[in-house]
Amino acid sequence: MTPSSRIGNQAYTSGVSWGAVTAGAFATAALSLTLLALGAGFGLSSVSPWSNAGSSASAVGTGAIVWLIVMEILSASLGGYLAGRLRTKWAGIHTDEVYFRDTAHGFLAWAVALVITAAFLASAAAAMVGAAGRAAPEAGHSEWSADQYLVDSMFRSDAPRPDAADAALRGEAGRILANAVRRSQMAAADQTYLNGLVAAHTGLTSADADKRVSSVFTDAQQLADTARRAIAHSLLWTFVALLTGAFCASVAATLGGRQRDHVVTI
Repeated sequence: MTPSSRIGNQAYTSGVSWGAVTAGAFATAALSLTLLALGAGFGLSSVSPWSNAGSSASAVGTGAIVWLIVMEILSASLGGYLAGRLRTKWAGIHTDEVYFRDTAHGFLAWAVALVITAAFLASAAAAMVGAAGRAAPEAGHSEWSADQYLVDSMFRSDAPRPDAADAALRGEAGRILANAVRRSQMAAADQTYLNGLVAAHTGLTSADADKRVSSVFTDAQQLADTARRAIAHSLLWTFVALLTGAFCASVAATLGGRQRDHVVTI
């Protein structure tokens, strides 16, 4: 085979139109961020700081999952279509190879967009979602965490004294509780120490203090397990959404490339 024939078969040219891939990737990333802002706005409008008002947590979570998948479908389809439509026309290439290259262009556009989003737009996305998440507590003018609530519940008393449990004491108890949850069990020394603190500052008997500390520790474990399952659940659905986005980008690139090849030159 002569060098000229190899050139005619594009042996020395790349099968990737990086300009088209980059354009599709930026379009995907931009539309993803735009739809994320829209979804955060809808989510914020559906929640309320008041009890028995607004959507439930399960409804909001389901809506977030559905919106994430819709967001991936729309943004990835647009980016993939642009990558296929804007790529260089390949002459003298078998139809199957053209379809493969178009599919690869869509997948590359999705992959580059994912990297761009993770590297440069993650902070902006986190800021929007975080602002929506903080808005509900701020509307009620109160901020608290589950761990603080559990620590406070240990030191409740029927006859509380203002100086009975200061911030340092509660902070120490909270650290002991957090360490016990992390290790999935409370050391005997920590249990005895907390029992003494609770009994001294609440007036409970040693047996009642032991029951209260054990109950709070169980609640803390349940909260940690719930959080773990929620994170695992969200990561699994994120995987499904990203996989759906990759598929849509590949198919859309094939459609865009097909339309690109059927354009009639005037």
